[in-house]
Amino acid sequence: MAKKARQRISYVLELPNSSPGGHRLGVNGLAVDRDNAILYSGGRDGVICAWNLNRDLLAPFGSYSSVVDSLSRANGTSKNATRFRAQTQAHTHWINDIALAQHHQAVVSASSDLLVKVWRPHGSDNKEPATIGQHADYVKCVATPSQSTSWVASGGLDRKIYLWDLAGGGKTMEIDVSGEDITEKGSVYALSVTHSILASGGPESIVRLWDPNTGKRITKFVGHTDNIRAILVNESGDMVLTASSDQTVKVWSVTAGRCMHTLTMHNDSVWSLFSDDPELGVFYSSDRSGLVVKTDVRGTLGELDDGISIAVAHENEGVSKVVALDNSIWTATSRSSINRWANVDTSADIQLPEVFKQHRASIATTRSRDSVVPHSLSPPPLNGSAKKTIPAKSILRISNTASFPPAITREEDESPAPVARRASQILADPVNSAVEPVHQLPEETIEGQFGLVKHRLLNDRRRVLTLDTAGDVLLWDLIKCRTIKSFGKRHLEDVEPEVNTLEAVAPWCSIDTSSGNLTVVLEPFNCFDAEMYADELTLEEPVDFRDDQRINLGKWVLRYLFANLIDEEIRRDEAFRHKLNHAVEKRMAAGRPNPGMVIAIPPPAGWSASGSPGTTPRPNGAMVPITPGYAIGVATPGSPLTHGADGLTTPLSPLDKRQSQVSRPSVEREDYFSDAINTPEPVATPGPAQTPAPAATPTPEAAKPPAENGKDKEKEKDKDKDNKAPSTPFGKKFRMGMSFGSKKLGRSASSAAAEKPAVVDEKAEESESSSNHEKEFEDSFLGVVQKIHNEYEKQLSDTPDDLIETRICPSLPNDTPVLKLPAGTKVIVQEETSGGSAELYRGTVATVGQDADVIEQRGPQWLGEVLLLNAIPPKDPVKVSFVLYPWKDELPAITAADGNNRLNANRMLRVKKILAYVAERIDPPVEGQEPDPEALKPEEYLDLYCNEQLLPITMTLATLRAHVWKGGNDIVLHYKANGRKEIPIPPPVAVEETPAAEATGQPAATTA
Repeated sequence: MAKKARQRISYVLELPNSSPGGHRLGVNGLAVDRDNAILYSGGRDGVICAWNLNRDLLAPFGSYSSVVDSLSRANGTSKNATRFRAQTQAHTHWINDIALAQHHQAVVSASSDLLVKVWRPHGSDNKEPATIGQHADYVKCVATPSQSTSWVASGGLDRKIYLWDLAGGGKTMEIDVSGEDITEKGSVYALSVTHSILASGGPESIVRLWDPNTGKRITKFVGHTDNIRAILVNESGDMVLTASSDQTVKVWSVTAGRCMHTLTMHNDSVWSLFSDDPELGVFYSSDRSGLVVKTDVRGTLGELDDGISIAVAHENEGVSKVVALDNSIWTATSRSSINRWANVDTSADIQLPEVFKQHRASIATTRSRDSVVPHSLSPPPLNGSAKKTIPAKSILRISNTASFPPAITREEDESPAPVARRASQILADPVNSAVEPVHQLPEETIEGQFGLVKHRLLNDRRRVLTLDTAGDVLLWDLIKCRTIKSFGKRHLEDVEPEVNTLEAVAPWCSIDTSSGNLTVVLEPFNCFDAEMYADELTLEEPVDFRDDQRINLGKWVLRYLFANLIDEEIRRDEAFRHKLNHAVEKRMAAGRPNPGMVIAIPPPAGWSASGSPGTTPRPNGAMVPITPGYAIGVATPGSPLTHGADGLTTPLSPLDKRQSQVSRPSVEREDYFSDAINTPEPVATPGPAQTPAPAATPTPEAAKPPAENGKDKEKEKDKDKDNKAPSTPFGKKFRMGMSFGSKKLGRSASSAAAEKPAVVDEKAEESESSSNHEKEFEDSFLGVVQKIHNEYEKQLSDTPDDLIETRICPSLPNDTPVLKLPAGTKVIVQEETSGGSAELYRGTVATVGQDADVIEQRGPQWLGEVLLLNAIPPKDPVKVSFVLYPWKDELPAITAADGNNRLNANRMLRVKKILAYVAERIDPPVEGQEPDPEALKPEEYLDLYCNEQLLPITMTLATLRAHVWKGGNDIVLHYKANGRKEIPIPPPVAVEETPAAEATGQPAATTA
């Protein structure tokens, strides 16, 4: 079975005081529904908004200077023609483009989350946007040929154009547009389509035409020198308009196969084109500098140089999209707000300066008598409305070869202007030559909301600081999924030192604010790496924790993100087992000739009558999390450690024979803190949970060469399990003889004792392997459920008279304390692709239970194991090496028998455990004497120093290395008595050499 691509889990925290109605980040897409007077916008926050347009308030041409408008502005009243209608969170990444289809009933969006979706805002069921297609990289553009067709086209950075069925039929055509010379430049940034032609463009600077019916290339247009950002095709399909980053707009003839005109009204990268004229006689363009231009070439009979270009407005940021309806123009920029500008009338009776009127009149008279007079698609102005004259500085030269405007100055300046002025190029006179748009201020601003633009993850990796577009700084709790505190309008860098702590925690998540929201991403390879001590928690309800218990952060948050899913799976498991057990009971009843009236069934071990079916079930054997082992080992190869919890049972291992935490070697399982993330090994019969057997502290011995092959290594492990070493009081918690997880284990001399050979049941192995080959499970969340059901069926075949107990064993509250997460927290399952992450599922904390079927099919297998089996992927623990010395030799030194004082331990080992290790070595308890409960603890009479700095007893080795030692070598630690307890210092050992020894060269005897 093919293995799935790596999947990850993301969750999105809800912003405080969030309400629908506006984008949080910049807007990339605009589309206008002329029939229903609705404006649609798609933003970088992944949201599509719908806005109702009041056409009665949309100012007609020429009325922007009316007395009524002037009075309303003077009085501070607002004539809002736009009202919020609806919105949907369509994507998890930027929306790059939107288009309307199917008679304006469907909104199609293209996003950087690789998906193409369709939203039907007029539907009665109010469904979420549905995915109709997926690219392998960012989707940059989407286009539809007409409102009557049932398909759309999309293009992306994967150098592909896809045609998608709007009814959910999937891909209907694929076109590969890889560049001819440089394949990577074949990305599609612009797309336009009709029934007979599809035009695409991108960084290759080539316009390619395709047949949308066959997918074959028709021709290509070469002429642009930079990225093509926008394309328009007229209704008849014989003219193509393209805008490029080379600051030009080109007009191409499909029949002639060449560029007919190059328009240079812009002097910056042209980003957007829009036209509602079927023959593109009037079109709008915008550029990176924020300039919005309206161009009218109607009635020029193909001589576009005789057309007129007017600078309508100027935004403060680059305009990524421009659309127009009636007498209004809407612009989208990198800000969350959308501006509405009054349109400019360019019909035949346009009010131009006198010199321009004369020039336009001369052009009209030179036309043949049967030529078409320039006409207007706009309604005539209202009676009595005074039309404002277009300023001379707002009229742009449409091209370098245009004679209009004439080569004279604008009204005031009589000096000649350069004939070959390009676009809005700065003229000689800086005072009078600058371009001045017709409108300085928009008619209306559709206000957006504030989104997150910057973040800083704190040292504890449980809290994060964010900065939004309003300048406010917020502190978030990533575990509880809510804000902690607002710091108002301050610099993020100033707040960080106030809330940061001196900690070093393993990376377990990544933060993303690219969509304006706080998104936490959990990857399977590291989301279980970070832990925190339970005594550092502040919980609403008290929980009894074990001594020095740690909480795995990744497992903790996943447990309650999917709490409703776990409950649903438990209910389904109970229903499944009920059917099986009902059959067992019927069979047992039928097999008895005279069944008794009462059947006493002994409860399973650890079962409590107070438990209810709705509560979290306990696994077979009543596994209770055990206290973690604490191991400080010598850093050189030593003998493997013995098992410390052989009596524990779990139902997990029969489900899967793969290498996991259950089957880790004992040297890893006995490592400090390894028990918190491991599943104990099972035994043959279920039994109550047991505490770890006291492990002895073996004396360091000479290391032998590592085993030569895998069989020898397995024998070494089996032998070490049976080895017993002399016991010391400290050995109950600390064990010597452990090495780094990355080093090979040497064979200890103490393992030379004879042992009995292990008995292997070959038949059992054969049957087991054959059954594994016969049964295959899905590589998904569903596969975990299938394995559990398979175990039920196997048990039923092996012991048909036994009732089946549940094997679902989610983590208990003393392992993952109860969290009450906000119900609206979004939960997302994504799959890694070559171009990014594709969304497989999206829901909320409240809906994951309802979506159990979808999550089973699309969720990753590791998620099912964590939630249902409390098993996490195996991983070697990270260790830190250190050496211990007495402070100024005031206390006895700690040295192993071989003279090695280099130790190592889990990175989460606390200072107080190191002090306990030191106390065991320099102040051992008297054998046979009961410990005094009133005696001082080691951390009460011993101190630990690093770089002459006193270390807190709760500091971990990881924090110590990162913030105190600040180096890569072994950490040097000094222990010192603080005077609260007298520690006996043994007398020095005297060494005397005898004359015989001197003469013979033999070693001298040591005497006390």
